[in-house]
Amino acid sequence: MPVSAPEVISLGCRLNIAESETIRTLLGERDTVVVNSCAVTNAAVKATRAAIRRARRDRPGAEIVVTGCAAQIDPASFAAMAEVDRVVGNGEKLLPAAWRSTEAVVVGDIMQLRETAPHLAASFAHHARAFVEVQNGCDHRCTFCAIPFGRGPSRSVPAGAVVDRIAGLVAAGHREVVLTGVDLTSYGHDLPGTPTLGQLVERILRHVPVLERLRLSSLDSIEIDDRLFALVTQEPRVMPHLHLSFQAGSDLILKRMKRRHTRAQAVAIVARLKAARPSLAIGADLIAGFPTEDAGMFADTLALIDDADIVHAHIFPYSPRAGTPAARMPQVDEPVRRERAQRLREVAAARKQDWLAAQVGTCHDIVVEQPGDRGHAGNFAEVRLPAPIDPGTVIRARIVGATDTHLIGTLA
Repeated sequence: MPVSAPEVISLGCRLNIAESETIRTLLGERDTVVVNSCAVTNAAVKATRAAIRRARRDRPGAEIVVTGCAAQIDPASFAAMAEVDRVVGNGEKLLPAAWRSTEAVVVGDIMQLRETAPHLAASFAHHARAFVEVQNGCDHRCTFCAIPFGRGPSRSVPAGAVVDRIAGLVAAGHREVVLTGVDLTSYGHDLPGTPTLGQLVERILRHVPVLERLRLSSLDSIEIDDRLFALVTQEPRVMPHLHLSFQAGSDLILKRMKRRHTRAQAVAIVARLKAARPSLAIGADLIAGFPTEDAGMFADTLALIDDADIVHAHIFPYSPRAGTPAARMPQVDEPVRRERAQRLREVAAARKQDWLAAQVGTCHDIVVEQPGDRGHAGNFAEVRLPAPIDPGTVIRARIVGATDTHLIGTLA
């Protein structure tokens, strides 16, 4: 009887997407479904459990393995699920030995890890763009965040290995590469000579001259130094799109979150970036209803959407994570958190709608994605095309219309 092809279900961040491709290469021909979990919020953990149950219904004879941040933080709860056969930790999931093991739980002490990316994926055949892990883990302790306990300490991939990896992906036909990490702007502090993210980007562009498009995943705005600023604003191969980890627009809430920037600094860095490269599109994470947040503090976060020109907003109602300091602070009632998150989404949607409408009449290079009738511009606006084109192709599109959520393009 033929064995069903292995499947990897990836939840959460772009780093998980990158790691899922590595896992896919390690599974061989096993009848296995791997759920690569997320733990950023309670909703993400709930979504992980739903994906596990759905996988068991869809593939009743398959081995179900859970890995990722949720599995690392709370392996016992996932091992206890009737649908789950094995649990593999974040520190082990890129190691071939973990997938040869028959142990029910393979989860080590993530805080002892000092290396990352011990194995690199062979291809990203299922994606129009390739994701390259250059950093993992986090040494900061934001009071709301459990991810450091799922990812371990900050650690970086040597620049030479990154360059070789990207050169191979470009040779395989990828036109756009995304650099990923948990705390990307901390890149290099643990490497000899303490190179910076800006130096890494310079080295990639210099040594892989045929790379057409380089995109950066989420950045901590306070760590954008002059070198990185110059590359983002002056180098045409670096895409005009930055996602910044703002989280809130109130100075008191930022302090209680243990963030390292102020509201004024967030607004100022965006103003500088946009002045130097007006086409730059800003994305940001924002949390609604953080403990102790009152109406005035929420109003400051709401206003940040306009003040920082945020057009790609990721909105989360605050989710108390067990073991974090914020979970012990005075909580905002859950209905209020949900209501504030909805209000943020409404304001963010209106700003995005205006921004999309302003794109009509412009031309953009689009990376075509599955199923071939859509893609993303350099500023990460989604563009729908009149007819399917081979995924992975880069085409020039003229924007002829806009909806609330995407652009409509035709071949230029």
